[in-house]
Amino acid sequence: MRGNPHHLGHMGGLTPHRFDQEATLPDEINPFFQTWNTPFGVAPFPDLRPEHFIPAFERGMAEHDADIDAIVANAEPPSFDTVIVPLERMGALLRRVNGVFWNLSGSNTNEAIQAVEREISPRLARHYQSIAVNAALFRKVEAVWNERDTLALDEEQARVLDLTYEGFVRDGAKLDPADKERLTTIVERLATLGTQFSQNVLSDEKSYRLVLDPETDLVGLPPALVDATAQAASERGLDGQHIVTLSRSLVVPFLQYSSRRDLREKVFAAWIRRGENGGEADNLAIVAETVKLRAERARLLGFETFADYKLQPVMAKTPEAVQALLDRVWERARIRAEQEEVDLQNAVRAEGGNFTIAAHDWRYYSEKVRKSQYDIDEAELKPYLELGNVIAAAFDTAHRLFGLTFTERHDIPLYHPDVKSFSVADRTGRHVALFLGDYFARPSKRSGAWNSSFRSQEHMGVEDIRPIVVNVMNFAKGGDGEPTLLSFDDARTLFHEFGHALHTMLSDVTYPSIAGTSVPRDFVEFPSQLYEHWFMREEVLRRFALHAETGVPMPEELLARVKRARNFNQGFSTVEYCASAIVDLDFHLLREDEITEHFDPVAFERRVLDRIGMPNAIVMRHRTPHFTHVFSGDGYSSGYYSYLWSEVLDADGFAAFEETGDIYDQETADRLYRYVLSAGDTREPDEAYRLFRGRMPSVDTLIEKRGLA
Repeated sequence: MRGNPHHLGHMGGLTPHRFDQEATLPDEINPFFQTWNTPFGVAPFPDLRPEHFIPAFERGMAEHDADIDAIVANAEPPSFDTVIVPLERMGALLRRVNGVFWNLSGSNTNEAIQAVEREISPRLARHYQSIAVNAALFRKVEAVWNERDTLALDEEQARVLDLTYEGFVRDGAKLDPADKERLTTIVERLATLGTQFSQNVLSDEKSYRLVLDPETDLVGLPPALVDATAQAASERGLDGQHIVTLSRSLVVPFLQYSSRRDLREKVFAAWIRRGENGGEADNLAIVAETVKLRAERARLLGFETFADYKLQPVMAKTPEAVQALLDRVWERARIRAEQEEVDLQNAVRAEGGNFTIAAHDWRYYSEKVRKSQYDIDEAELKPYLELGNVIAAAFDTAHRLFGLTFTERHDIPLYHPDVKSFSVADRTGRHVALFLGDYFARPSKRSGAWNSSFRSQEHMGVEDIRPIVVNVMNFAKGGDGEPTLLSFDDARTLFHEFGHALHTMLSDVTYPSIAGTSVPRDFVEFPSQLYEHWFMREEVLRRFALHAETGVPMPEELLARVKRARNFNQGFSTVEYCASAIVDLDFHLLREDEITEHFDPVAFERRVLDRIGMPNAIVMRHRTPHFTHVFSGDGYSSGYYSYLWSEVLDADGFAAFEETGDIYDQETADRLYRYVLSAGDTREPDEAYRLFRGRMPSVDTLIEKRGLA
């Protein structure tokens, strides 16, 4: 997911002035301690205040501890029903609080929420780690696991038991008491560091604004982007002005269109230096300490490096397998990028420029080259990619594939006025999920795009608990009364995150620990990247790529030009991505003794890039000081490669539909639903993919798809 991994999203309808209140309220009126009589059991966001969270977390942790004590105290012989089932049920209040808080902290935060985050992150980390190393509890889990072959478990139960046992072992259950305590201290400290890292990045993003002079600084910007810079200014109380912030949805188009090379350089420099500006928001010391603590954690658990530890349970299994994939793609991508750079340099000369192409020039001259080679101009395309139509296209595709119907609701309490809500039903009319869409950038939201859930699916009681799912984006909002127009990359991102949403919504398992996207990191991106393919198909674009003003479909000749230009600039995009994945892996291949007191993460980053021959005119997609995927938590640490790994699967997976002659083929869609989207982590991902496709794919499919052969 293009954002933090186990993606926690946003909130709805919170009144800002109430968030500034500090009065402590009695427990009996804390919404977390009440029944939520709201549609679909949505959190009563208008009633929530920051001061509700700490008491709710504390009671939730206390109840969670009581649940654990009850399992340990149970005098019955350890069994799946007396140990594993209660583990799946435990901590109901804590799950509820977590679901709300971590979504809000990512998508609609403020100083009060951030203060709660700083306090509660290490406390939660210690709480969960204390459970993981609870010797009496582990003895019961291990006793059940040792008898697994005699228990007549079904496939899902067997998988849950194996994952539960392995999870305890990987979290240190077999360590001696001293090492357990050291590991707990490390986990607690890493939680503090991750929180501070992400808050520092958001601080740098919020504090930056480049005010543009309407007379001289808007040269080259298309009308929709001019409107977006005005809207960004208005949202920050600068009515009548134009600004560029460090939101990708503003930075990227500004770099594409601004004729002012000096301004492009200024914006780009600020963008790539997030988290590296000195002062309280600087992340370099945090990165150094994080990498060292992760290496120590891996050593305590018996692994040579943190990469070895993190990759053991995923599809790749080893750092060597990841490195082999990255090396194979990297060399082809670098050669292609060098060819692309020649074209850009020629474009500079054609304009009479006498400078060498730099990183802040790449997107600007790429637009010129694309216009020259394919007669494609992003400004010509964007009017055909209005946000509402792209959302409708994502919904329609899900309807054709899986029979889903989306009905907008206006009775749902939401955490922000921009959020939209939709009830989702299947072919029989059965309620499947509540889906929330939070599409626009704002200062209270961290950058990126992600999928999350306020509530996950499970079926352990009388009722089937259905999920509450959210997609979070950072699109530049159109001006007052103006439509929001997307780039092709924005539209693909929307389809990508909606693929994650389908994986979450369509989950149909009994046990919450394996529901939805709770699958290995390098498999979780398969459904999302697969879904992107439908957006680029003529069958979808002909129906939904409608001009925002006239409603006229995208002309066939423009559609043909778009298709021809599909692999344009793939060298650049693959290089900037692969460089980030390689640097991530190399950080986590360091041993503890290699990270000295004076370890410099930026110098290390530079050494890695020099070793692989990083082109001078391209910068990593995510530089180390703001690499939130990797350093705001360990979800994607050693795992940023997973987008590429999953792309091997999605390129081959979409071919399964194409081979039928119908991209909505029901038999193929049913296999995808049965073995992937509804199955959660019921089986190993290799097996799930083979059941869907009949075989494993080759990396050659990816290389061909990206035009790098």
